Amino acid sequence: MAAGADRAAQLGVQRLDRIADLLTLKADGRYGLHDITQRQHALQAARQAERAGGDAALITACLLHDIGHLVHDLGDRPAEQGVDDRHEAPGHAFLAAWFVPEVIEPVRLHVAAKRYLCATKADYFAKLSKDSVLSLALQGGPMSAAEAAHFAALPQATAAVRLRRFDEAAKVKDLETPTVAHFLPYVAECLKPEAG
Repeated sequence: MAAGADRAAQLGVQRLDRIADLLTLKADGRYGLHDITQRQHALQAARQAERAGGDAALITACLLHDIGHLVHDLGDRPAEQGVDDRHEAPGHAFLAAWFVPEVIEPVRLHVAAKRYLCATKADYFAKLSKDSVLSLALQGGPMSAAEAAHFAALPQATAAVRLRRFDEAAKVKDLETPTVAHFLPYVAECLKPEAG
């Protein structure tokens, strides 16, 4: 029993180290058309979720929602080349074995949440940044009424919409945020204990 607990603890540390490495060593690339890095964007989104009283899962999802950009090899701004990098899919796949559904589902759904908000909230499209408008077109545009109804019925739809709103607002140049290390206890809390 003790050996199993030790192995689980080691795996947890390895996973936290991998997340920290991605966010500290590989997230210096520019975030879309903004004067911030991928790391700054992730930290700003997580900071907003924390300040809004989000739970550990929402804060972790906000921190990791664009991890797919860090694990694919399509460069920093594929949308400018007319390519939908579908970063939510590799991000979800990367995180799925390690995290609870309350983290991975909002990550998987955050692009769909943008399409949903554009279809259901009259003022949302006007708030999108230039690169979000560009990627929206590549991602299928606003949802149809049927798509929106299907999305709204998903168990993590509300969390995905919250994440999306934090995501869109997390593009502020020179905004001070806590470090990656500050958010790692939230990440640790959301790791699946049985994952191997």
